[in-house]
Amino acid sequence: MSAEFPEFRLGSVLATSFTATLTERRGDPVERIPTPQRLADWLAVSGLAVDSCTADQLDLGRELREAIHAAATAAAVGDPLPGPALRVINDRSAQGRAAAVLTPEGERRWRLGPASAVEDALGVIAADAISVIAGERDGRLALCASPTCRAAFFDTSQSRTRKWCEMNTCGNRQKKARFTAKRRGEHGAAG
Repeated sequence: MSAEFPEFRLGSVLATSFTATLTERRGDPVERIPTPQRLADWLAVSGLAVDSCTADQLDLGRELREAIHAAATAAAVGDPLPGPALRVINDRSAQGRAAAVLTPEGERRWRLGPASAVEDALGVIAADAISVIAGERDGRLALCASPTCRAAFFDTSQSRTRKWCEMNTCGNRQKKARFTAKRRGEHGAAG
């Protein structure tokens, strides 16, 4: 993978990891899949390797990403799920052709068709989003507390009170900002 692009932010939940291919949505957005090859790279590291990706398939992927983000955000705050987003998610799920397979280690993996089409991989991501948004998994959807991020993430912590999509990025950035503000306040009061 090319060093000229920002690193992928991979989590344990496929659908919300896919929405993290666009980060800092309320700040200076960072597009992590700016090219068709970059989407193919993300799919490969996510266990959904495809033979190739076109610009039209990249557009389908970004459309699905934004639909998942919209639906997951609505679910996280208890709003009605947006109809246009549901149509995209459901259409991508229905159009994908992939099979769940069990590995010798007892893990579920996805087997795409012999042509390994991007649409099949997007179908897997859409199906994962459906399972998460429908509440079929142990955890809850939440929104990152960072005012510039606000990414939807799936909280599987024991208390279900996680605040940040990633502690190493958003959480540390917010802690550093609070620390810096506190130090400025102490130095201002001492001066």
